[in-house]
Amino acid sequence: MDKSLLEEIQDRLRAARQELEQELDRQLEERRAEFRYRLQRGKVRFDREVQALQKTYRIGLWRYVTGARIATVLTAPVIYSLIIPLALLDLSVTIYQHICFRVYGIDLVRRADHVVLDRHMLAYLNLIEKINCVYCGYANGVIAYVREIAGRTEAYWCPIKHARRTLDPHGSFDSFMEFGDAEAYRDWLARGRKVKPVAHPRS
Repeated sequence: MDKSLLEEIQDRLRAARQELEQELDRQLEERRAEFRYRLQRGKVRFDREVQALQKTYRIGLWRYVTGARIATVLTAPVIYSLIIPLALLDLSVTIYQHICFRVYGIDLVRRADHVVLDRHMLAYLNLIEKINCVYCGYANGVIAYVREIAGRTEAYWCPIKHARRTLDPHGSFDSFMEFGDAEAYRDWLARGRKVKPVAHPRS
């Protein structure tokens, strides 16, 4: 495929992605109005009558526990045992980026953009469901946070695309150099490993 045509396709993909993200933001605003909640300084706020209505859908703890499958109860400790490696990964990667990214001049990844804990605000969840939701939000948020840090590290050290298309590449990948373009890579090194600025997500 001609290089200019490939770049054109990549530009169209980026434009389409940006348009879809803007549409997603509009849809989220509509959902907030529909379910009557708002965000204030990153915190979820429900109307009181909405919270009262949500509580009528809550399943009591005793009914929730006694209605659970035995297999679910037995595997719960296995699931929650991962909190230790996840917390260590979270801490170690945070220390890594605060040391190395400052040395390399790479934009720091905002942890709050990835680790989002808000589902415990839902009144229709009981205590166990809230704990489960906080854990899932934390685990998936940490993985997304680590992935972004790894992506920016890759953009600094080896921003070369793979020979074949990868599934759901990280945000920096589209700006990488083409696989096999030795001239572009050496020019990039000569320029001092210049990394394109990162587009920060909206808060």
